[in-house]
Amino acid sequence: MNNDPFIKIENLNFAYGSGDEMSRPILKNINLTVEKGSFVAVLGHNGSGKSTLAKLLNMIESPVSGKITIAGMDITDPEMTEEMMIEIRRKIGMVFQDPDDQLVATIVEEDVAFGPENLGIEPKEIRRRVDEALKTVGMEQYATHAPHQLSGGQKQRIAIAGIIAMMPECIIFDESTAMLDPTGRKDVMDTILRLNKEHGITVMTITHNMEEAVYADRVIVINEGEIVLDGTPKEVFGNVEKLHSFGLDVPQVTELFYELNLSKCRLPSDVLTEKEGADVIARMVL
Repeated sequence: MNNDPFIKIENLNFAYGSGDEMSRPILKNINLTVEKGSFVAVLGHNGSGKSTLAKLLNMIESPVSGKITIAGMDITDPEMTEEMMIEIRRKIGMVFQDPDDQLVATIVEEDVAFGPENLGIEPKEIRRRVDEALKTVGMEQYATHAPHQLSGGQKQRIAIAGIIAMMPECIIFDESTAMLDPTGRKDVMDTILRLNKEHGITVMTITHNMEEAVYADRVIVINEGEIVLDGTPKEVFGNVEKLHSFGLDVPQVTELFYELNLSKCRLPSDVLTEKEGADVIARMVL
């Protein structure tokens, strides 16, 4: 039985440009492992390096130094063959912030079929995958619609379906709910949670939204290109002052309880959701 992590990052460094034209380091000596089937949220302020990490994992960028292994394959190997790249593309997919960046066809089902077609999947299997992917994201009734006529949240779910149809073992979501309204964000987060919990897909979400990060198994905070916090949501969000020093917020309920404790209240510091907060207050008044 192979117990190696699904993603392994070793001594990873990245800066834009090369030689004398190289900019200041964006990522500095990153070491990180992600277990198969886990749900990891990566947080950081703008320019911290979190989105660059996502691009490195998806081979959009290449590191200055260091090594990234995905499902046992070294994606930083300069001698990687085209066959190896295709195999890695089968293992890991990425959903971007703006769904319009990923929608390429004029009909929803054709758009979802685009990825599998590029992988050389046979037509009968593509049909099955498209139907299953649309069902997974709750968009099967829109199969013959035009993507540009859909709402932002619906478009994002179609973009996710296009990745699902490629049947990856891992999906990276790069600020995938940032442009959506609250209803759209909830729809996409429900889809992400279902993919992870019911289908066993490894999920890494890059986000500014603290309310979304509380649902992860693990939260990683990057500041100035370095990992500064790594733990469960309760462990990480318990460091309210430290997160504030990094220019980050915490979930609203966590912030409320933190402020109340500054006023000499005796409340738990690891409350993350509205339900948890309501339960704590209910116990106090009953």
